[in-house]
Amino acid sequence: MSNKYSKLITQNIKNGAAQSMLHALNLSKKDLMKPQIGIGSIIYDSNPCNAKLNILSNKVKENFNTSKYQPFRFSSVGVSDGISMGTPGMRYSLPSRELIANSFESIVNAHHYDGLICIPGCDKNLPGVLMAMCRLDRPSFIIYGGSMPPSCINGKETDIVTAFESYGELINNKITESEYNYTIENCCNKIGGSCSGLYTANTMASLFEVMGLTLPNSSSYPANSPEKYRECYSSYYVINKCMELDLTPTKILTKTSFENAIKMLYLTGGSTNAIIHLLAIANELDIDLNIDDFNKFSNIPVLLNMKPHGTNMMYHLHKQGGMSLFIHYLIECGFIDGSQITITGKTLEENVKKHNKDCLYITNKYELQQKIEKQNVITPIHRPFKENNHIKILKGNLAKKGCISKIYDEDKKYIGKTIIFDNENDMIKSLNNNKITKEHIVIIRGQGETTGCPEMLRPTSALIGYFGKEAPPLLTDGRFSGGSHGILVAHLDDMYKSDSITGLIKNNDIIEIDTKKNKINLNISDYELKYREKFLSYIRKPKIKNGYLNIYSKYVGDISNGFIIE
Repeated sequence: MSNKYSKLITQNIKNGAAQSMLHALNLSKKDLMKPQIGIGSIIYDSNPCNAKLNILSNKVKENFNTSKYQPFRFSSVGVSDGISMGTPGMRYSLPSRELIANSFESIVNAHHYDGLICIPGCDKNLPGVLMAMCRLDRPSFIIYGGSMPPSCINGKETDIVTAFESYGELINNKITESEYNYTIENCCNKIGGSCSGLYTANTMASLFEVMGLTLPNSSSYPANSPEKYRECYSSYYVINKCMELDLTPTKILTKTSFENAIKMLYLTGGSTNAIIHLLAIANELDIDLNIDDFNKFSNIPVLLNMKPHGTNMMYHLHKQGGMSLFIHYLIECGFIDGSQITITGKTLEENVKKHNKDCLYITNKYELQQKIEKQNVITPIHRPFKENNHIKILKGNLAKKGCISKIYDEDKKYIGKTIIFDNENDMIKSLNNNKITKEHIVIIRGQGETTGCPEMLRPTSALIGYFGKEAPPLLTDGRFSGGSHGILVAHLDDMYKSDSITGLIKNNDIIEIDTKKNKINLNISDYELKYREKFLSYIRKPKIKNGYLNIYSKYVGDISNGFIIE
């Protein structure tokens, strides 16, 4: 029996009180001999991504009723990015990743579980649970909660980004208030699940699948679908294999696993948040991954036609065969190393080939190529959705350790005069008052890690809704949502840190972004910078004074380690 952790409390005669409490849960002496498996879902009612995860955890536990393992369900905190977006609550989003990791670590270590099944459903849930899995290094795997199928309004498929962009359409008189209200009420599907496009949750689920931490198609099965339920029913066999082989994260995840994930991020056209999460996860494993590693693969094309850069959603990929079909194709094309071991005890290549043979009847390269050619979600390598990638790591006087650009246009320079805002509400007001033009470079600052590093989906969506494809660049020391698109740069040096010049930028300053040379700079003399610094010393004082955010702001790292608490 693989109960090397739980036996410390269940078999030691000195821990009779602990055993007595377990007997109070109607566990027999035989039950106390079994290895204990934690089933951790991030269930809370106020977010469609998470509200039904208890259904999945219940289905997982049902498989253990007569098994050789003793299952225990538990939960954790969570923050809905979509609901908190544009409010002070959004400052708790990135910090919640640390809380999730800490809470999973705490309960598993304190209760001596021998294995772990994680069921995350929203953006920070996924990296949070994997960070905990890496710390614990016990047999464990992930069941993604699944994404929300699209809704439909007037024959057009919609999702949460439709709601954000409709505000920009409203203030530019592209839609009526009645149409706006109808969109808000109906653009999200009542089935629930994570946001439908290739936003942060679906991006991270896709990366975890290619890293071997989930079963095939876990990232693309819709929430509360028969396929997702079947995945839950397979959980007993998966954890049993992990326990028998002692398959832990340190035996599955290698530098090659992370390189596969980076390439997958670019090939899918995924969320920039994946960069900081991968850095944070690698840090837990002491794997040598740094921000410059991401530019090594930046010439990789985008092969998925998916929102926010395309037209499809995860549901459409599911209907065409799912993420395992895409991974199979990427392995055959030489992008992805399929030799990496996975939670099944088999390699990634073995997993996807078997799954696609059983479910799609694909038995050779020709059948695989034919399947790729006959749909419009995955584009073949000879005619990619986009020749150049959307993500670049830029450096310069505004980002000495690096910042992240997300630009779906071709590589080029962007030069413009700044218009400065210290919060997104002021930016929205200026947009309402027609003070922002397409020639501006918009800056929203004071949003860095020392204030929680909130996402800017509402401003980016408002700009797209208002200007369309001619939206001006938006730069911030905060983050962007996976649903954000346009000409975007996140993670400028936090204006509240002593070596940052972000707080010294003034209206009508010139900023130059060069995505060919991976440079970003404020074009201003050192003399002028020193002059401004002399009179603007107050900018070094964050406004958060108490509570968890105060602790986070004091100990959070920077982009080089993925903003972990140091």
